[in-house]
Amino acid sequence: MAELIQSPRILDVILIVIGVEAALLIALRAKFGIGPQYADMLAMLLAGAALLGAWRASLAGASWEWIALFLSAALVAHLADLARRWRP
Repeated sequence: MAELIQSPRILDVILIVIGVEAALLIALRAKFGIGPQYADMLAMLLAGAALLGAWRASLAGASWEWIALFLSAALVAHLADLARRWRP
């Protein structure tokens, strides 16, 4: 189990789960009109996926530029999520 947790493969599994979550939320919204709006969902899931991408890049030994790129993408997605949720 420790080997799985320390390898980048576990993050591949988690990213796939995020993709399945997105597909289910899109299907619920399309079929029943329930769940978050598409833009809200995209910002929320992209922020998490980008953080996982940075973690995966780090575990895989990627250069710092790739890690910084993923972290920057996470920040932009997080700020977009906050902007959409902010209510005066």
